Amino acid sequence: MSAETYWLSRVTPLPGISHRQLVDDVGGLDPYEQHQALWKLFTVAREERTNRAEFLFRAEMKDGLPVFYMLSKRQPQDGAGLWHVESKIYKPDIQVGDRLAFKLRVNPTVARPDAKGESSKRHDVVMDAKKRMGWKDIPEDQRPTLAHVAYEAGGCWLRDREQRLGCSIDSDLHVDGYRSWRQHGRKNIELSMLDFEGNLVVNDRDRLMEALTLGIGRAKGFGCGLLLVRRL
Repeated sequence: MSAETYWLSRVTPLPGISHRQLVDDVGGLDPYEQHQALWKLFTVAREERTNRAEFLFRAEMKDGLPVFYMLSKRQPQDGAGLWHVESKIYKPDIQVGDRLAFKLRVNPTVARPDAKGESSKRHDVVMDAKKRMGWKDIPEDQRPTLAHVAYEAGGCWLRDREQRLGCSIDSDLHVDGYRSWRQHGRKNIELSMLDFEGNLVVNDRDRLMEALTLGIGRAKGFGCGLLLVRRL
């Protein structure tokens, strides 16, 4: 297990900062623009940045303003006079058998072979589930809701990863907040997000610590992958 230092931070707007000022800096709720704005809290030259997610983050809204939770190898500092940054060294005391509450936002995908059965392509698990059940062809009065499909497909996606995450997830798992986001342009980025909340039991400390520090799933640069836990 790596001995690297990580910082867990809560980033909130300073008192008196207007919504307009934050929109100018953050760019609204666009995950890409949020990530670019959070880069400003680190003294890293753009040419030194890599394709890897140098920090994990999760965006939430409180009283109409964004609040960010971040995990990073560098301690973030506000130089623009917009943010109140609360940071502490991240050293969770986790042992096998511990029971923890967790929150997680992910970009859940599944690999499927192409029409020729050769190369695989990543698919949104909810859209994949709808396609495989023939959702459009089911009469509306018999069709499961999108929320139900997201609950079933998302829950299966997460439980399939229990072993590699080093934990067991309780049955009372909450799956919510399914939405898609697109960025039109040169890269034409498209991704979906899903929120999980529930309790887990630690089975393998090293694997869970790896998930906590490196994140889970894809799209980590777009506000996905940060696993937040607290002791019950």
